Amino acid sequence: MALDAISNVTSLGRATADRGMIAEDFDTFLQLLTTQLQNQNPLDPLDTNQFTQQLVQFSEVEQSIKANENLESLLEISAANIATAATSFIGKKVMIQSTTTDLTDGKAKWDFIAGSGATTATFTVRNEDGDVVWTEDKSIDPGRDTFKWNGFDKDGNQLEDGRYSLTIDAKDTDGESVATAVEVSVMIDGVDFSGVEPVLLVGDEGVPLSHVTAVLGA
Repeated sequence: MALDAISNVTSLGRATADRGMIAEDFDTFLQLLTTQLQNQNPLDPLDTNQFTQQLVQFSEVEQSIKANENLESLLEISAANIATAATSFIGKKVMIQSTTTDLTDGKAKWDFIAGSGATTATFTVRNEDGDVVWTEDKSIDPGRDTFKWNGFDKDGNQLEDGRYSLTIDAKDTDGESVATAVEVSVMIDGVDFSGVEPVLLVGDEGVPLSHVTAVLGA
């Protein structure tokens, strides 16, 4: 995956083109002003206020373009920093916001964070077709915990390894729903720079940087 694709992160340079345009316009303005001054009627000279105002306007536009150039430079530096940070994830295990993980050798697990007041929860596991294969009611506490599944379905059959998703319906003592976030650990295999921002790769799947909640190490 070529790093020169980082250039796709931003398409900058508009301010440079604008500066060239304003420079051409300013040169034309000065030529016209010089011609007018050379050919003005000594008995009825030009109003200096008019071209003074125009000079001020040119100056304001030039300052605005310069500010845009500085902003573009900052954006380029920021894009490079983000790209460099993204490559540092390669080969590391991270926690991401996701409800899907792999069942491998009869083992699968999800981390979850239950909101304040949570006392019970219904854990529902679905296969890639969205069919419910396992459901379980458990007592839980607010905060972080782990749900482990041995790969058996509700009829006691051992299911094949593959991708499975988990949903959690947490409740408080009054039976009111409590927000619960689900996370899984994955290994980062690479980074895709082809889009607007770098995307971490887990196999063939992309994970936005904003979905990473923790770095666990190599």
